[in-house]
Amino acid sequence: MHRMRQRSPPADGTSSDRGGLSRRRFLQAAGATTVTATGAAKAQSTGDAPREALQAATLPGTARPLKLRINGSLRELQVEPRVTLLDALREVLALTGTKKGCDRGQCGACTVIVDGRRINSCLTLAVMHEGSDVTTIEGLGTPENLHPVQAAFLQRDAFQCGYCTPGQICSAVALLGEVKAGALSAATFESLPAGAPAPIRITIDDAEIRERMSGNLCRCGAYSNIVAAVRAAVDGSTS
Repeated sequence: MHRMRQRSPPADGTSSDRGGLSRRRFLQAAGATTVTATGAAKAQSTGDAPREALQAATLPGTARPLKLRINGSLRELQVEPRVTLLDALREVLALTGTKKGCDRGQCGACTVIVDGRRINSCLTLAVMHEGSDVTTIEGLGTPENLHPVQAAFLQRDAFQCGYCTPGQICSAVALLGEVKAGALSAATFESLPAGAPAPIRITIDDAEIRERMSGNLCRCGAYSNIVAAVRAAVDGSTS
């Protein structure tokens, strides 16, 4: 008689009994059950918001109407809620003068003026500015009629590659508005003598300009000429 050869168990320790439940299949089933339970708990925790609203806020193709006043003209566009103001300007409205540099608010190349204040357009959503008045580099002047800051940048050669220049100019234009409104900076307080009485008189010197323009980086290093251009615009010494 032939001896019945006993089959060795698999090396991974799972059962070879095809009619039963192997260890591997048991663990897989348990893991799937845990994932399902976790997902259900998360779904219940967001019960305050309807499922349809959550999907509409996260899935692509959920554009909504938006009205912005861009460079003096009312523009109506369709954007998804997650689209930044920078991408709306560049990709939807084709206003490519506003540059995308770091895309995280560190370089200032995307600076625009919204309701009189300069902001990094890469750090804000377009839908947050419904009805806002947005000024980009395209709305500041024309080749035949330059804005004083644009003229100063040309006269003082305040650029090299030019990539950061639109943001620099928009920031400088907003700086003029801040000075006119009497807005103070850190440099203003550092230059004051101890016990100086109010109201504080702002003196726009190089230190003040550097502080106020510190959010705009120039990788070419044209800072001395940028400061000279801003000072000329503040003094009104551009023709």
